[in-house]
Amino acid sequence: MMSKTNKGNFFEDFKVGQVIRHATPRTVTVGDVSLYSALYGTRFAVQSADSFAQGIGYPRAPVDDLLTFHVVFGKTVPDISLNAVANLGYAGGRFLAPVFPGDTLSAVSEVIGLKENSNGQSGVVYVRSTGFNQDGVEVLDYVRWVMVRKANPASPAPEPVVPKLPAALAADALGSAVPVLTLEGWRDDLSGSTARFSDYKVGERIDHVDGTTVEEAEHMLATRLYQNTAKVHFNQFTEGQGRFGRRLIYGGHVISIARALSFNGLANAFHVAAINGGRHVAPLFAGLTVHAWSEILDAQPLPGREDVGALRVRTVATKDRPTADFPNKAGEDYDPSVILDLDYWVLIPR
Repeated sequence: MMSKTNKGNFFEDFKVGQVIRHATPRTVTVGDVSLYSALYGTRFAVQSADSFAQGIGYPRAPVDDLLTFHVVFGKTVPDISLNAVANLGYAGGRFLAPVFPGDTLSAVSEVIGLKENSNGQSGVVYVRSTGFNQDGVEVLDYVRWVMVRKANPASPAPEPVVPKLPAALAADALGSAVPVLTLEGWRDDLSGSTARFSDYKVGERIDHVDGTTVEEAEHMLATRLYQNTAKVHFNQFTEGQGRFGRRLIYGGHVISIARALSFNGLANAFHVAAINGGRHVAPLFAGLTVHAWSEILDAQPLPGREDVGALRVRTVATKDRPTADFPNKAGEDYDPSVILDLDYWVLIPR
């Protein structure tokens, strides 16, 4: 008899080249936008106010780029990472078109790599996931790799395939999701900063000063909001019997907290254009406080764009440690406080 329930895919269920169309399209509403703001305290003016967005050329305030990421990511969880041990990293992420309240998002993933771990208990699955709006327009694509449990440790290991991923995306293709802006309408007093593209220098480090304590209820609200049902985040009954004895905070939750904290120092960096790479260095648990600092890795003008430039930013988030001394790597090892190391491009007015 055919099973009517979904136990999720285990490592041995994946095949390189497999294409998965994920269930449950999701219409993004102004309620989602308000909940996102409530969860993370994001303050970027373009995404916060229709009047500000319209003043620079948008039809209305677009959805926060990472809200788009979360919704698309959540679509993939029941098929890709329901049985995950941990989400490990990201690469080659591109935000391709703006999303507005009322748009409906769906997602498709392709398995592009597999590698069983030496313990035979799990393996790493590499997928490229693409999000579309209701008109079939691609709004986002990215690669992630996730460690997934095996259902049967005795099952044979597949031939390892590890995809070659770009260290960073080129800056010259980052402006497609942003209309040509009318910068006469940009108000520094309303955006929260006078710092524009030319004010940031490669190598500059910025302590974002503020900290955010993660609450269990907020994390659970976020996983439900994005329909992220991975047991490692969602189910204390199973995770209470696991390695940590409790649920892990969803890695995307950490990314959004770090991005929101970055407002203090990067307030005019209004659009996340690409995710070059990212690593969840260590787990985060409820009750801990997240801080963040950023380094400017590169600054590039965009072809044909006089309104915005691109900053390549590396943001490092920590748990229970302020970042005035920029905790980072010591040799090959990270400082024990580091939980996130994210490399991404943002657009900022010139």
